[in-house]
Amino acid sequence: MGTPFGHSSQDAPCGLCPRLCGARRGLGERGACGADGTLRVARAALHFWEEPPISGTRGSGTVFFSNCPLRCAYCQNAAISTGKVGKAVTVKRLSEIFLELQGQGAHNINLVTPTHYAKEIAAALSRARQAKAPLAVPVVYNTSGYELPATLESLDGCVDIYLTDFKYASAALAAEYSGAPDYPKAALAALGEMLRQRGGYRLGADGMLKEGVIVRHLALPGHLDDSKQVLRQVFAEAGNRVCYSLMNQYTPMPAAPPQLQQRLSEQEYAALVDFALGLGITNSFMQEGGTAEESFIPPFDLTGVS
Repeated sequence: MGTPFGHSSQDAPCGLCPRLCGARRGLGERGACGADGTLRVARAALHFWEEPPISGTRGSGTVFFSNCPLRCAYCQNAAISTGKVGKAVTVKRLSEIFLELQGQGAHNINLVTPTHYAKEIAAALSRARQAKAPLAVPVVYNTSGYELPATLESLDGCVDIYLTDFKYASAALAAEYSGAPDYPKAALAALGEMLRQRGGYRLGADGMLKEGVIVRHLALPGHLDDSKQVLRQVFAEAGNRVCYSLMNQYTPMPAAPPQLQQRLSEQEYAALVDFALGLGITNSFMQEGGTAEESFIPPFDLTGVS
């Protein structure tokens, strides 16, 4: 499989995400995501805290990329989303990391916050799949949902599973917490392209997800109405062609705004679950208490990168 993006000059303006910032990253300019032309990774290791058909018993081979196009005010991975942690790697080294994770028994390769490195990731996947002992496990595109359909279309054939957030239905909330009033519209358009590529939900004989779309929603304290509207919009678009993951693990971080310096109440989460069931959602994951802990945030210590 070749690299789907083709070739572009170093001074080409970046247009990979809905920010469309136009930064000439190949010449050292930094985009709205904070990244220049250097591919940076903060951690590559087996990860056991994803949904069961992603993590399984052996773990998901998770690669955490530095920087982020969205940069939410309450981000739990701020150390990497702001680019403070990460090591520069080549496309060749990234392909080796994929193969090393497969060799460790990973059920899949899990690309966390990959959007701004989509071109390099596609090239690394192509290289890994042509190796002597080729990459043969599914590839998970683990995204905030703030994507351009054109970028996703360029990854068609590279990605087996889309693990996407759908954070907000309200443009006002998206503007307040992520500086992206276009988020709801962008996320819905991106979901449409994900469904076109990988609509449906196919498990293997081992119970692991081989192909499909999981839509995650992290419920924020005090915003139950918006969470319900998110589910309405996604269900209207996708029905039960996707699996829904309703997350109660919001963890207040020091930089979060005052109104988000609390955890989601059990009553709010129970109401959201009841609403989802009332909509007719049948494919879903729900969380029980004890997930809102900083201990669930992995150490971004360059494990597996060097």
